[in-house]
Amino acid sequence: MEYTTHELRQKYLDFMEKKAGHKIVPSAPLLPENDPTTLFTGSGMQPMVPYLLGERHPSGTRIADSQKCFRAVDINEVGDNSHTTFFEMLGNWSLGDFFKKEQITWMFQFLIEELGLDPQRFFVTAFAGDEKFKVARDNESIEMWQSLFAEKGIEALVEENPHKNGLNKSKIFLYGTDENWWSRAGSPEKMPVGEPGGPDSEMFWDFGAKLKLHENSIYKDAPCHPNCDCGRFLEIGNNVFMEFQKTKDGVEFLKNKNVDFGGGLERIAVAISDVADVFECSVFQNLRTKIEALSGKKYGANPAETFAFRVIMDHLRAATFLISDGATPGNLDQNYFTRRLLRRAIRNGRKLGLNDNFCVEVAKVVIEDYSEYYPNLLDKNILKEIEIEETQFRKTLEKGEREISKLLKNGSVIDGKKAFWLFETFGFPQEMTEEILLENAIKQSGIRIDKNETIDSMKEKIGDFLPPNFEKDFQAASKAHSDASRSAAAGKFAGGLADHSEKTTAYHTATHLMLAGLREVLGDHVHQKGSNITEKRLRFDFNHDEKLTDEQKQAVEKYVNDAIKANAKQILTEMDKAKAKAEGVEGSFWEKYPDIVKVYTFKDDTGKVWTKELCGGPHAESTGKLGVFKIKKEQSSGRGIRRIKAVLS
Repeated sequence: MEYTTHELRQKYLDFMEKKAGHKIVPSAPLLPENDPTTLFTGSGMQPMVPYLLGERHPSGTRIADSQKCFRAVDINEVGDNSHTTFFEMLGNWSLGDFFKKEQITWMFQFLIEELGLDPQRFFVTAFAGDEKFKVARDNESIEMWQSLFAEKGIEALVEENPHKNGLNKSKIFLYGTDENWWSRAGSPEKMPVGEPGGPDSEMFWDFGAKLKLHENSIYKDAPCHPNCDCGRFLEIGNNVFMEFQKTKDGVEFLKNKNVDFGGGLERIAVAISDVADVFECSVFQNLRTKIEALSGKKYGANPAETFAFRVIMDHLRAATFLISDGATPGNLDQNYFTRRLLRRAIRNGRKLGLNDNFCVEVAKVVIEDYSEYYPNLLDKNILKEIEIEETQFRKTLEKGEREISKLLKNGSVIDGKKAFWLFETFGFPQEMTEEILLENAIKQSGIRIDKNETIDSMKEKIGDFLPPNFEKDFQAASKAHSDASRSAAAGKFAGGLADHSEKTTAYHTATHLMLAGLREVLGDHVHQKGSNITEKRLRFDFNHDEKLTDEQKQAVEKYVNDAIKANAKQILTEMDKAKAKAEGVEGSFWEKYPDIVKVYTFKDDTGKVWTKELCGGPHAESTGKLGVFKIKKEQSSGRGIRRIKAVLS
């Protein structure tokens, strides 16, 4: 049975609530709050880290949700049959409550009995053990899986060396820390000190040998097994038994044994549809239909157009969600990625003959498909931002065309390196540069071209028209740029887990005071749009249309420093979210919080309330020892969004 996105999500949440007794909580925003280690929420567990480390969750010890996720590192991978930048991660957690037996049983029941997946095509993995880190083989999970398969009349054999022996008629496959250990950083060797992680048991759907995905892949000469990259097997869920934390000496047990499950909603939909192409599953059906109607093209008709369809579907879905969470198109951090997504979608639209603005029409489908569950998508500014960006970028494309014309008139050779410069500087696509060079070569040769000629047939007539090593030089320049970008992104994580150190906590508290000061100085329209806090500084985004004057910055500084001098004390209250909102408690991203929320108030001995805000913590017990607050920089980070960087000394 096929399900719409909303139906599949709801079926999972209903199962976890009614069958397993979980409390359903909303998705956190795509822009993490007070986490300097990453630009985006890239996994379901990311917002849960404080609770996995021992902090009490206001909703209890059994939590489930569907978390919006965005992985910027996958942008250049989109275009094949499996990669997406945006996805929803169905998640459930045990915070020191149940453990392996219950989790594995519930997942088997949900996937096999509730959704009706064929157990014969369902495969699992388990942790083989690791002597170096003194973590034992996961016999408990192995035995649970064998018992559940046996209930369906299936003998679940165990393969201990999949890389050597392949499938070998087995159902359970054992792997080490490279494949069956999960943390945000990867294996224990890669984890920063303080990061939680643990062995996992992954679940796979088998598309079957009949598709010959393995035989037709570059891995055809190696044994096939669930963790093979040939495409035959698709991971649809991962049960992480998160009971460890990285220390300077290795890994040690956490206080609680936790469960962290993550299952890609889109991937589960693919398994239900039984199609080896994520863009053919029910989740993307309405987007495919809309783009086909706008372009007059058919998805899957030819490789180049199929690639374009996939990029447009993924990128416009991701950009729509990013804008709804505050990342409007711009040149800094998260805003830059929104801009990049939109521009790549626009460029690929040209492959489908979409030479006029079309992104808003596609975004409307995203909003229609998802707004029932994510009502902040109904913000009219989303479509406005997309329309402005598309209109501006089409002018940018014109600039790129003029630049190429100028280079050609001057007799310059546009080689692969220069073509990448045009792409990076003007956003001008490589294939468009090639088309212009082809047209120029045809003009110079005097060869007659029929009006019905295609690009490919023109290339056949003209022969070699690109400089030597054009493609190789372009890819080399692209790789150098990509490597530099990845190094920068890796540096984001090098700071380690978002910590609760005294200095970081002080900056977090100062951020609350600064927002209260901004609202007093600029007006009640000001709300948080994002923050990034380290032990050395705070960075804070807020909505405001104008650059702050020196007088306004000084007034905000005075407000914060006066609050520090007043030595205001922290008051923590847990209350109903609706009541907090009705009482005027300041807060952003209300939709991410559960029904019972934490409200932090800082009040001095005179009774003055300096700040009262919805938040997850942590905060200083009082403001007196925060230091001296100073704004170092104030700038734009996107249309209608300002950014402040400040320090405590």
